[in-house]
Amino acid sequence: MKRVIRWYDYITINIYYFGLSARNQTLTPLIIPLLVQRFMGEESKGTYYGNIRLWALMIALLTQALIGMLSDRSTSRWGKRRPFIVAGALSEIVVFIGIGVIAATMEGATGYWMLFAAYILSMLTANTGHAAAQGLIPDLVPENMRGRFSGVKAFFELPAPLIFVSFVITRMVTAGNIWGALITLSAVVLVCMGLTMFVREKPQEKAPYAMDWKPLSRLVIMTLVFTLIILGTGALVNLLVGMTTTLSYVGAFIITAIVGVLGMAMAIGLGVWSSLRISLGDEAKKQASFTWWVINRLAFLVGATNLAGFVLYFIQERFPELQGEAAAGPTSMLIMFVGIAILISAVPAGWLTDRFGNKPLIAFSGILATIGTITVTASTGMPMLYAGGLLIGIAIGIFYSANWALGTQIVPEEQAGRYLGLSNLAGAGAGAIGAYIGGPIGDGMGYMLLMSIYGFLFLVSTLALFGIKEGKQEKAVV
Repeated sequence: MKRVIRWYDYITINIYYFGLSARNQTLTPLIIPLLVQRFMGEESKGTYYGNIRLWALMIALLTQALIGMLSDRSTSRWGKRRPFIVAGALSEIVVFIGIGVIAATMEGATGYWMLFAAYILSMLTANTGHAAAQGLIPDLVPENMRGRFSGVKAFFELPAPLIFVSFVITRMVTAGNIWGALITLSAVVLVCMGLTMFVREKPQEKAPYAMDWKPLSRLVIMTLVFTLIILGTGALVNLLVGMTTTLSYVGAFIITAIVGVLGMAMAIGLGVWSSLRISLGDEAKKQASFTWWVINRLAFLVGATNLAGFVLYFIQERFPELQGEAAAGPTSMLIMFVGIAILISAVPAGWLTDRFGNKPLIAFSGILATIGTITVTASTGMPMLYAGGLLIGIAIGIFYSANWALGTQIVPEEQAGRYLGLSNLAGAGAGAIGAYIGGPIGDGMGYMLLMSIYGFLFLVSTLALFGIKEGKQEKAVV
């Protein structure tokens, strides 16, 4: 489709990502862990936070797939994507109000389970808009301009919302003003939605393809199996860790560390293998490198995602003077440092990947992220903490560029979209595995140990590179 691109299209097509990322950076590392801590207490906050993250992320995985299919086929006179963005944004604001009411009026287990339900609803609403927004660039932007639009998208996804949340919303959370934070976040989502409505979508007269529920049914089965593997592995880890109560502190610490790493590694390997067998069938046997690539990606993201998710609890533990909402400021500042480092390193990493190859850069990112994690866990003050965050951010930026480049090389050309779409196993699975299995470990042995386990998983991801053969794999059987 020939279409004149205006300067404001760069903003209107991508601005909704600012609202989505502001939501993520407000709820996941700040408001949700603080409320879980308030409702369930110090001793079990990690366990309950991990539980809420597991189920929310599995819902997110299914919602994106379903809404993506429905918006593809939409014949609304308002366009394919915008009606879903409006529905997602307005319902999300209602959920924000619900979270505010829960925070202000409830306590104990009742408050937690109401928060659990609200967060699940929030994943439904946020991913309704997210799934639709992801179709705007492919729908409306010529191929020779998608790189520029994707660069603007990256700006709205990373540094812009991170800086905004750090300097505006975090101050409200730190002062205990959760209502102010949620109202501000609602205004941001509403404004971003309003600007997105200026996108000029041309309605389609009829759906481009018949509705095929088979891909969704396979995704549902895959998600259920993946969830059961995480639940089973978590139960096994808890059982083994529970047996260390008769050991000395040092012995229990070492055994818990080993069990934690092995448990998460087992969930990663078994989860990826079984999920790809369900979704690809016999094709998975001929695509061993792809399986190892997803394992490499998932293991790295388990570390990266959950370092951010549990950093508030870690800061409270490491710096006793920062308790409750007082830890929100340093948490947000650390995440901002990580986000800016990602943005700075991602583009040069693409050039380095072309020069030195994918696997060496991926291996380097795993080692650098491990060093950054060691710096964070050993920090005695905020400057050292932020320095560790910068190292982790640089490593993540390098990994994102090099790992994705490697993935595009090893997948079958004729089914690249299908295969690369399965990489969302890593995106959703990372938070679920790391939080559900890791939460009880943090409650039992401390969050410094948990952060160290995440750091070790960066090295596990590097080991997975040995299973990957670069170059095109044998063509899949269709």
